[in-house]
Amino acid sequence: MSSFKPLVFSGVQPTGNLHLGNYLGAIRKFVALQENNDCIYCVVDLHSLTATLVHPDLADQTRSITAAFLAAGIDPKKHIVFNQARVSQHAELAWIFNCVARIGWMNRMTQFKDKAGKDRENASLGLLAYPSLMAADILLYRATHVPVGEDQKQHLELTRDIAQKFNNDFSSRIADLGIGVEMQVGEETVNGFFPLTEPLIGGPAARIMSLRDGSKKMSKSDPSDLSRINLTDDADTISKKIRKAKTDPAGLPSELDGLAGRPEAENLVGIYAGLADITKEEVLRQFAGQQFSVFKPALADLAVDKLAPIAGEMRRLMADPAYIDSVLRDGGQRAGALAERTMKSVREIIGLLGD
Repeated sequence: MSSFKPLVFSGVQPTGNLHLGNYLGAIRKFVALQENNDCIYCVVDLHSLTATLVHPDLADQTRSITAAFLAAGIDPKKHIVFNQARVSQHAELAWIFNCVARIGWMNRMTQFKDKAGKDRENASLGLLAYPSLMAADILLYRATHVPVGEDQKQHLELTRDIAQKFNNDFSSRIADLGIGVEMQVGEETVNGFFPLTEPLIGGPAARIMSLRDGSKKMSKSDPSDLSRINLTDDADTISKKIRKAKTDPAGLPSELDGLAGRPEAENLVGIYAGLADITKEEVLRQFAGQQFSVFKPALADLAVDKLAPIAGEMRRLMADPAYIDSVLRDGGQRAGALAERTMKSVREIIGLLGD
């Protein structure tokens, strides 16, 4: 093989309701990417266990994420949509990667530090090792590209580190088996089995902040429902939340520099840009000098136009769990076939006896 086949992979945890930030930062990008790429989209239900082991509604949350994928426009026939737990090879490869990755690499992960807090001794081992499972999710399909938010860039860098160490350590074995791709690593050429996955980051609204506090990311865990627009919100609720969104007394500037030090204003401009698929500069040219009493109704109309149909379709799909389960079952079978092909080679590379 002379090169890795282009493939996009990404996953979403089934914890809490999906919101506008998830849509603009991830799901809408998923939909766009499927037009010109082979894509695998996964509900990463095993990841949801790392912080909280017991989830009474985990199955329904998994179906809800799947419904959001489908309602937003992801095609489960042309591409693969499944939940992680259906494909046991994710956990198998994660164990191997636990043996490839170094403890120092894991200790440097800022998300572990943030989520574990001061009481790290009581954090689960899964929380520490979860980036290794994330690497396995991606590399199990030898994905070449992953759409990620800024907060996941470090984890993708770790994925690249794990792939590179595996390729370096087993370069000769990979070459002997004839299943690698020649890769340049510094001044050295190695035979790589795993690609060094590239991130796909960008867009005018890659990071959406809370509607109540522009310094905090929009979050499913925020106790105030007014802080976010949920993908299941109806038109009236969407409009109400935007009307109540925190702003400042000044009008909208004509240049981006005028948003400096105004996080709430910048956030609403970014949301408009993301929904309209234009740049923040274009939004400011359109509304320069206008007060938020003018801008908010325009943003509310745009948000309702873009999001209300998705919310309606999500509710329709959630009323038919058997259909959602059939999509996940079909996707799991197709993903499992690809995963086993990878794992068969990995077992050969590292010397595990098999059939």
